[in-house]
Amino acid sequence: MDINAIVNFLLIAGVIQGFIFNLVTLLFRKRFSIVVLYLNLVVLFISLNNLQAWLIEVGYSSDLFYIKNMLVPWYFFILPMFYAFIIHFLEVDKTIIGFVKFAIVVFVAEILLRSAVIYQVYYNVPGQDTDLISQYTMIEDIFNLALSIAIFYKAIELVFKRENVYQSMLSYDDLKWLKLFFKVGGLVMVFWVFAKMADFMFGIKWGYSVLRLGTSVLLYWIGYQGLYRYNIVQDRIQLRKRIASSNKFIGIGAIATSNVDDKHREEFKKVHDLVVSEKKYLEPELSMGSLAETLSISASHLSKLVNNHSGFSFSDYINSLRVEQAKKLLADPNFNNYTMVAIGLECGFNSRSTFYAAFKKFTATTPTEYLKKAVTS
Repeated sequence: MDINAIVNFLLIAGVIQGFIFNLVTLLFRKRFSIVVLYLNLVVLFISLNNLQAWLIEVGYSSDLFYIKNMLVPWYFFILPMFYAFIIHFLEVDKTIIGFVKFAIVVFVAEILLRSAVIYQVYYNVPGQDTDLISQYTMIEDIFNLALSIAIFYKAIELVFKRENVYQSMLSYDDLKWLKLFFKVGGLVMVFWVFAKMADFMFGIKWGYSVLRLGTSVLLYWIGYQGLYRYNIVQDRIQLRKRIASSNKFIGIGAIATSNVDDKHREEFKKVHDLVVSEKKYLEPELSMGSLAETLSISASHLSKLVNNHSGFSFSDYINSLRVEQAKKLLADPNFNNYTMVAIGLECGFNSRSTFYAAFKKFTATTPTEYLKKAVTS
């Protein structure tokens, strides 16, 4: 099997995966969301673009001159739809529909212009020489590349430089996954420019195959990540409201304290009361230094208080409170509809892995096993 056959196989495999993604997320979801719609459109246009590339590579052609020379610029829609997804995911602007309309107008205009060029060649160019069509394709590609770079930069500027406009979202998602996408995506944009220059200056075409595979992997990944993160965020928003309305928080006595009667016992009790009553343990970024600053004591003194009177290190002390909070939610049937990850994150853990590891450490069971026991008891 040669390299072209491998590339073609990966292209069509990605196309099939993309169509399955759209069918599953649109037809089998309980709730329709504009965020999910834009995310699906990103994956759909990747799939359509790759399907068209695959048909060309395997030699598919039509006897009709128009169809044979009609290259639909599906890729043009990828970044506009992705930008629309980000806007709605971050909930920073609901007037994005104007931007989407602009993208549709440009897309339709390009289809009409290509149709006019094909018509001109078919009826007025001797021998129906397609050089004019190739020249138009190059101009269209350069224009779309420039516009895509501008949209990509606008999205980067929003995510990296305008955190103040989506501050509330940061309490549900740190967006590290999205920022990683932009860093890798920047390299892909550079390669897109390289592939275009290699084709324009030297007639080298292999850069497009590598580009399609690279962008497909990256954008399919962002499709699944985006859907996964969006579901968690929505769960966390509803979960946080329900916890607050039902006052499902642990009490002061959630963790037993030492009975050692010394001059620091009351001091630790004040620390414990503050952490629990003000729900400091729910803050994923809580550190010994930040808590010590709040209490106006040194970090070393706080460490000794926690070690001597809770029997835990500082991190284990805080995680034990988070696990108690998680147990309280898992034992309540009213919270069974929320994902385990959302519950763990809302209890102060910063990832699924740290939640499961801490839960196992303090209960000798996994959250899933604990939930099953709570349901059957």
